[in-house]
Amino acid sequence: MYGLVNQAIRDMICVNHGQEIWVKVRERADVEIEQFEGMEPYPDDLTHRLVMAASLELQQSPHALLRAFGEFWVRYTAAEGYGPLMEMAGSSLPEFLHNLDDLHARVGVNFPQLVPPAFDTEEMEEGTMHLHYHSQRQGLAPMVIGLVEGLGDRFETPVEVEQLACRTDGSDHDVFAVHYVDPADQP
Repeated sequence: MYGLVNQAIRDMICVNHGQEIWVKVRERADVEIEQFEGMEPYPDDLTHRLVMAASLELQQSPHALLRAFGEFWVRYTAAEGYGPLMEMAGSSLPEFLHNLDDLHARVGVNFPQLVPPAFDTEEMEEGTMHLHYHSQRQGLAPMVIGLVEGLGDRFETPVEVEQLACRTDGSDHDVFAVHYVDPADQP
């Protein structure tokens, strides 16, 4: 994964728990790097070690930590200069989710070794869509839940995410039901 992801993990921990906790996480993960280069690729194992160490240090499940990280990632990437790209991906939650692959293609111009996941959407009924998540990386489905929740905040759209199919349970990809309320329909 690119350093931008590891730096965001660091920033989330420092903002929410303090620099001292980040130092403990780094030590527990056996990571000597103090500052990650955003545009540089790092082994996926390093990111997984950081997540597991943070989970132990913060006494949170990896699932809860990744979900919180997904929400944080939406705000973080917008603040780190990717806001205009995010704006190009859509002006509503359903439109943005539908355009995730296009967003990753645009981001890939700056990150030549990027191996993004693939997303497909299916409109099920008004206010519900299925989000299909295909990734060669295991265990990141909770982050997708957090991402969708963070995007709900971004678009001021109440959202609930329910996982319908899971790779860890034998499915070939993860599937989420995304239930949302269009802001125009809110009182």
